[in-house]
Amino acid sequence: MSRKIRYGMVGGGRGAFIGAVHRIAAALDQQIELVCGAFSSDPERSRASGGDLYLPAGRCYGSFEEMILSEAKLPLGERMDFVAIVTPNHMHFPPAKLALENGFHVLSDKPATFNLEEAKELAGLVERTGLLYGLTHNYTGYPLVKEAREMVASGKLGKIRKVVVEYPQGWLATRLEASGQKQAGWRTDPTKSGAAGCIGDIGTHAENLAEYITGLKIRELAADLSTFVEGRALDDDGNVLLRFEGGAKGVLHSSQISVGEENNLNIRVYGEVGGIEWHQREPNTLLVKWLDQPMQVYRTANGYLGAAAKAAGRTPPSHPEGYLEAFANIYKNFAGHIRARLENVELAEGDPALDYPRIEDGVRGMAFIEAVVKSSKANAAWTRVVE
Repeated sequence: MSRKIRYGMVGGGRGAFIGAVHRIAAALDQQIELVCGAFSSDPERSRASGGDLYLPAGRCYGSFEEMILSEAKLPLGERMDFVAIVTPNHMHFPPAKLALENGFHVLSDKPATFNLEEAKELAGLVERTGLLYGLTHNYTGYPLVKEAREMVASGKLGKIRKVVVEYPQGWLATRLEASGQKQAGWRTDPTKSGAAGCIGDIGTHAENLAEYITGLKIRELAADLSTFVEGRALDDDGNVLLRFEGGAKGVLHSSQISVGEENNLNIRVYGEVGGIEWHQREPNTLLVKWLDQPMQVYRTANGYLGAAAKAAGRTPPSHPEGYLEAFANIYKNFAGHIRARLENVELAEGDPALDYPRIEDGVRGMAFIEAVVKSSKANAAWTRVVE
C-alpha cells in the first residue's frame, strides 16, 4: 500500500493546546497525514481552523457528526482511516462511539471517557466491531520507559516489591480558572472534566505509567484527595497508597498546586535484586540500581538497549529526544497497526506496531479514577479497583 495513513481530527482548533501537539506527533515520521477535521463545536471556528491548516474547504466540517458520516461515504483510500479525538474529557465518548459505528479506527486523548460506564460501553463496541482503539498515554512512548518495562518483564530486577510514582505540577496553585484561562477552565469543571480534577488529568498518567512499566495491575487503593484552592470544584492534589497484584505495594502522588513544579513526572520501581528510576524532565536517562554492584546509567539510542527502546528512538546518542517524539511513537505504532490491517498482514508478538495503549488501558484509567474518588469520600478507606 503506497500511501500515507489518513486521519481526521475532532477538536484542536484555534486556541486549543493539545491539538497542535497531536498534529506534530502524527506528522513526525511522515507516515500519517491529516485530511479532514471538525475542530470546534462552533461550525465557523471549525472551518476557519481547518483553513489555517490548509485543508480543502469541503473537508473542514462543522461538527464531528458531519465529518464522520460524510467521510464514511467516500471511497476507501480517499476517506480518513482513523479519527483522532483531542477534545475535553466530556467529548471523548460521543465521537469515538460514532466513529467505531461507522467503520473508523479511533485514537483518543486520555482519559478515554467521561466516566467508567462510558468506558465499558466503548470497550464493548471495540470488541464487537474489531476496530482499533488507541489512547495517547504518551509517556509510555519514551525509549527508556520501554527499556524499564523490558527489564521488569525479563525478571532482571527480581519480583517487584515497591513502586513510587509522582506527578507534581504547580500551574493551578491559584484559581487560574477564574481568569478565563481556557485550559484551567475545563479541567476544573466537573461537567467537562468528570468526577476528578488533578487525579483524572495527570494522576491517570502516573497510574498508567506504573502499570505499563511493571506489568502489574493496581488491585486496591487508599486515597486522600484535597481541594486547596478556595472556590475550586474538583481536587487539585491527591495522595494514594497502592496495592498491586502479586503483592507489590506503591505510592502515587499527583498534584497541581505544588508551587514551582512543571511536569515533574517520575517513577521508581524496586524489585528483590534491582531497581530503576526515571524522570520525565530528563527522559534520556534511566538509572538502574543493583543489590550488589554499582548503579548503572542507561542512555537513549545506545546499542546495549533492548529492541523496544531501539525501535522507539530516532536520533544518535546524546541528541535529546523528548515529549513530542514520545507522543509520535504512539501515532507511529498505531498507524503501523492500521497499515497491517489494510494490507492483511498478521503482526508477530513484540512488533512495535502493537505497542500502544488500548481501550483496556482506558477502562483501567476510569476504574482508577472512580476508586480514588470513592476511597477519598470514605476517609481514605481501602477500595477495590473494579473494571
